[in-house]
Amino acid sequence: MSRLSEELRVRTKRYASAVIRLYVQLPKSRKEVDVLGHQLLRSGTSVAAHAREASRARSDSEFCSKLDGLLQEADESQLWIELLQEDCGIRNETIDQLHQETGELLAIFTTMVSKLRKRGDL
Repeated sequence: MSRLSEELRVRTKRYASAVIRLYVQLPKSRKEVDVLGHQLLRSGTSVAAHAREASRARSDSEFCSKLDGLLQEADESQLWIELLQEDCGIRNETIDQLHQETGELLAIFTTMVSKLRKRGDL
């Protein structure tokens, strides 16, 4: 059965922490920024929660299902980041790094799910 490495558990937790730090920095006096920031806070921290759930999966099928949830939350997070950047003009190194890390996590976990599905009948 597949397991999530400790490195990926730590990385997704760092990702959630980075989302929290970005949220704290956002100018929430702007309603649109507040709404998008809150959405990002929810989905970005869920990435780490799904990683934790995946690491405790009892079967490859359950593991893959938890990673699918992680991918949905990461993809949603990418959307909120892009909207904050493009439509709200939030531009700084923190959000740029978060955007890059989101893309990297999406690539890593997409590859894991794809390999699992090719390996078995999930």
